[in-house]
Amino acid sequence: MLATPSLPEPVLELRDLLNTYLEPEKVAVILRAFEVGALAHEGQTRKTGEPYILHPVAVARILANMRMDNHSVAAAILHDTLEDTPLTKENIEAQFGPEIAELVDGVTKLDKMRFRTRHEADAESFRKLMLAMSRDLRVIFIKLADRLHNMRTLGSMSHQSRRRIARETLDIYAPIADRLGMNSIKSELEDLGFENLFPWRHRTIAEHISTTTGNRREVIDNIKKALKKKMNEAGVPCQIFGREKTPYSIYKKMLSKDLSFSEVNDVYAFRIVTHSEPHCYMALGAVHALYQPKPGRFKDYIALPKANGYQSLHTVLNSPYGLPVEIQIRTEEMDVMAEKGAAAHWQYKSGEKFSGTAEVRARDWLMQLVDVQRHTGDSMEFLDGAKSDLFPDEIFVFTPKGKIIDLRTNSTALDFAYAIHTDVGNHTRKVLVNKVEVPLSTRLENGQTVEVITHPEVRPSPDWLEFVGTARARTAIRHYIRSLEQADTVRLGLRMLEKAFNARGASSDDIPQERYDRFLNDNHFKRMEDLLEALALGSLLANVVAAKLAPDSQAGSGGKTEALAIAGSEGSVVDFGACCHPVPGDPIMGYVSAGKGIVVHRLNCRNVREFRKHPDRCLNVTWAPIIKHMFQVALRILARNNPGVLANISNSVSEAGSNIEKVEQTDTNPETATLLFTLTVHDRDHMARVMRRLRRNRNVIRVGRINA
Repeated sequence: MLATPSLPEPVLELRDLLNTYLEPEKVAVILRAFEVGALAHEGQTRKTGEPYILHPVAVARILANMRMDNHSVAAAILHDTLEDTPLTKENIEAQFGPEIAELVDGVTKLDKMRFRTRHEADAESFRKLMLAMSRDLRVIFIKLADRLHNMRTLGSMSHQSRRRIARETLDIYAPIADRLGMNSIKSELEDLGFENLFPWRHRTIAEHISTTTGNRREVIDNIKKALKKKMNEAGVPCQIFGREKTPYSIYKKMLSKDLSFSEVNDVYAFRIVTHSEPHCYMALGAVHALYQPKPGRFKDYIALPKANGYQSLHTVLNSPYGLPVEIQIRTEEMDVMAEKGAAAHWQYKSGEKFSGTAEVRARDWLMQLVDVQRHTGDSMEFLDGAKSDLFPDEIFVFTPKGKIIDLRTNSTALDFAYAIHTDVGNHTRKVLVNKVEVPLSTRLENGQTVEVITHPEVRPSPDWLEFVGTARARTAIRHYIRSLEQADTVRLGLRMLEKAFNARGASSDDIPQERYDRFLNDNHFKRMEDLLEALALGSLLANVVAAKLAPDSQAGSGGKTEALAIAGSEGSVVDFGACCHPVPGDPIMGYVSAGKGIVVHRLNCRNVREFRKHPDRCLNVTWAPIIKHMFQVALRILARNNPGVLANISNSVSEAGSNIEKVEQTDTNPETATLLFTLTVHDRDHMARVMRRLRRNRNVIRVGRINA
C-alpha cells in the first residue's frame, strides 16, 4: 500500500470517506487501484491542467458518497485505463480479479474502433453500455458518476463541445438516471446540462429563484412549523424538508405548460419523511386536515410505484397564503430509494444489500432493451428506440390476473401484447379492454384491464408499425417483416436461377457442389442464400450466373423456357409498375431492376420499348393460376361538376367491392370535372365490373383505364 504522506489531498479525503463504512482491507484494494491508475495515467493531464488521475478519483468519490461497494469504487478509479493507457483488461484481472476487470471493461467506450460518423460511434458505444449494464448494473453507476464529474468540470471545454456534451447528457444520461430512480444524480445532470446548453436561460431562472426564495423565507418557515405541529398532534414521527425546484425543472414546466416564471414558481414544496407505510397515510390525513387538498392532485405511488421503483404519496394543498403547497410523503427507505434508486441495492450497509423494487425494475427494463437489441441490426435504430423508452410518461394497466404492466403514455393495445411477450404480440388476433373488444391501435389509459387473444396463424403486418408506440413492439415487428422478406427474396432468386438453368437445358441439381462453392467464393458470397438474394434484387442476372455455373450447356438448347409465375405475394422483391398498373389478366413482362428486383409492366406500357434495349434484364413472366392479392389500377373519370359528386362516385366504387387508394382532380370547369382514381381490384374482370358500375352512375360521363 502507498505510504500516507505520498497521497494527494483528494485521495486522502476519499480514503477518510471510505473508512466510515468499509473494512480496512477493502479500502486497501481501492488505494492499490489508485496506485496502479496513477502509474498508468502518469504524465496525462485534463484540459483543466490538473493531473488526469484526479478525475477518476473524483468519480470514485461520487460513488463513495453513495456508499457503493469497494469493487465499484476501485473500478471507478481504473475506468479510463483501458481506453487511455497501455493497461489491458488482463492486467487488471491479474491484479484485482475478474469482477473489477469486467466493470472497467463495461464502462470503456469504443473510441478505438472505426465508425463512419461520430453519431454511429456514440450509438454503438451506447449499445455496448446497455449490454454491459444488463450483466452488471454497477457499470452504469460508474458511467453516470463519470458523466457527472465531466459535467461539473465542463467549463474548460470549447463552446461547441460543451453544447454537444450537454445535449447528450439531457438526451441520454439524465433519463437513464431517472429510469434507474437515481434522483439526486438525475437532477444535477439535468441542471448542469441546462446550464451549458442554454447558459443565459439558466442564469436568468436561477437568479429569479434566489430572489423569490429570499422574499418568501418567512412564509416557508411558517408553513414548515404548521406542518411539524400537525404531525406531532397526529403522532407521526417525521422529518420535514423544503423541496427546492431546480432551474431545469422550472424551465421544463414553463415550456410544457406555456407558463410564465411566476406561475411556475408560485408553489411551496415540502417532503415529509417518516418511519413506516401506515405513518405515511396518517401523515396524509393530517396534512389534508391542516389545509384543504386540491381535487385531482393526489397520487399514490406507494400502492402503484413508478417504473423506476419510486414510491411516495403526492398531494397539493391550498395554503392560507394564497399559493398551493406541494407535499411528498414517504418512509426513510423510500427516501433513500428516491435519491439513489437501483444503486441502493449495492449500498454497503453492515454487509447487507438494500432491499427495494428499483433494482428489480431496472433489470426488467434492461432485459427488454437486450431483447430489442437482439433483433436490431443497426446501432442508430437501437439508440433511437432506447431513447424513446427513456422518457416514460407512464400508464399502468392490468392483466386479467391482476399483474401490473407499466407502459409509455400513448401505448396501444398491441404495445401491451408485446410487453407480455414477443410471441404474444406477433400472434395477437384481438384485444379486450375491460372485457370489450377494441382495435389493436386503441390507446390505453391508466387502470384498464387488458386481455390478449392470440391465434397461431396471425402474423405481424407492416401496418402495425404505424400505430405502436414502444421500441420493443416496433423492433419485434420489423424483425419479423425482415425475416419474411428475406425468405421471399431467397425463394424468388431460386426460381429465377432454376428457370435460367432450364432455358439452357440444365438443372440446378446437375451442378456439382464444388462449382457452387467456387462461384460463391469468387464473388464474395458467404452463403448460397446471399447469391439468391442478389439474383432476386437484380444485383446479378440469373442468365449470367447460369451461364457461369453451367458453361457446357447453351441457351435455347432444347430446354423449356417457362415463364416465371407472379402471384403478387412475393413481397418487396416484386414490384408493379406505377406507370401502367398491371393487374391479373393483362399481358405482362418483367424487367430485372438493379437493387429493386423484378418490376412487372403491361406489354403495352410506353416504357417496354426502352426495356427491350436490355434483353438480358427482360424476363418472361405470367400470372399465377391462383392469386389472392389486390392490385392497383388507374382510372380517368369525366364527371358532371355537381355538389357531392365525389362522394357519389366513391359510393359506386365501394358497391363494386373496390377500395380507393388515391384521388386527384386534374381539370375542372363549371360543367365537368376530370378525376383520376387509383383503386384496388382483384383482376381485369373485377376492374371491368367496377367500370360498369361507374358507367351506370348518372354523374359519370365517361370512364376509362389510363393507358401508359
